[in-house]
Amino acid sequence: MAFSLFQDLKLGILGGGQLGRMLIQSSFDFNIDIAIMDPDDQAPCSRIASRFKVGSLKDYTDVYEFGKGCDVITVEIENVNTEALRQLELEGKKVYPQPAVIELIQDKRIQKQFYKDHNIPTSPFILTEDRNEVMRHADFLPAVHKLGREGYDGRGVQMLRQVEDISKAFDKPGVLEKLIDFQTEISVIVARNPQGQVRTFPAVELVYHPEANLVEYLFAPAKISPEVADKAEKIAIDVITKLDMIGLLAVEMFVTKEGEVLVNEVAPRPHNSGHQTIEANHTSQYEQHLRSIMGAPLGDTAALKPSAMVNLLGEEGYEGLAKYEGMEESMAVDGAHIHLYGKSYTKPFRKMGHVTIVDEDLDRLKEKADFIKNTLKIKA
Repeated sequence: MAFSLFQDLKLGILGGGQLGRMLIQSSFDFNIDIAIMDPDDQAPCSRIASRFKVGSLKDYTDVYEFGKGCDVITVEIENVNTEALRQLELEGKKVYPQPAVIELIQDKRIQKQFYKDHNIPTSPFILTEDRNEVMRHADFLPAVHKLGREGYDGRGVQMLRQVEDISKAFDKPGVLEKLIDFQTEISVIVARNPQGQVRTFPAVELVYHPEANLVEYLFAPAKISPEVADKAEKIAIDVITKLDMIGLLAVEMFVTKEGEVLVNEVAPRPHNSGHQTIEANHTSQYEQHLRSIMGAPLGDTAALKPSAMVNLLGEEGYEGLAKYEGMEESMAVDGAHIHLYGKSYTKPFRKMGHVTIVDEDLDRLKEKADFIKNTLKIKA
């Protein structure tokens, strides 16, 4: 699949959210013809995609019929019908990430077992079938209980610190993970193309919202030693290589106080922890994903400047047509770039946009990130 043939290939993306929207924006530079399918006719991609189809991402027929009209198929969300993708792959379509990889990542239980079976460092865990089984492992607490399937954007995760918390455990198949006393949480985004070329982005440091379990903001580069950064990069490469995956993979990891690096979860697509690469790196994660799945050489991932990213989440207590407060003040911040996702309706903790800030001075960078976080509010 030659780089010069980009404009002759039809790329189909399953999912029309903000990740798909930013993929489309990046694709304009290469004249890539993109089709989108999403169940919501008002999805962020609906206004900018050259071809937009309303359909269920979980329905075999919808996914199969959509994929038949594409040369290359990718995803911006993992919760898709992989049976249809497998059939399309058998019929000669390029499906990246591969259906087998998507299936593995769709189930956190299988994902964790994969790490264990392939000697990839991760936290100790127990596979559970229901809440009663969690109770039988009360001596394993404190722990985090995660739904095996369909947890997304902070949903499907419960913190169990003591026996009394077990009532909050899921009464469905899940994984009980030992609570790690980590020093920081980082993410390394890695890409691999069909020719086997692999490149990583520098590690970023993640700060989570205490209630929503979503990334609230991040800083790049992460405040970790060169030794830990090198270890994290090698683990990310090891994961994507052992998965034999084509595309972009975000590898979220814990760094313990002893300097150990443990894989938490992965996402086989552009990720919240890579938004800042649009302004802060030679190649954005979106361009890198397009390069990898279209069979092109991978781009330079080096950072141009230190950066921060602030997620713009719907304010708690507000639901309705979005109203943005503090926009003018935030736009006046030097080095700040606001990205809105085209969502007209807000609700608590809904991802409505993000802001990237670049600055050579790390202290000033943090001050600017805090200012925007406390100034730019999405209400109704």
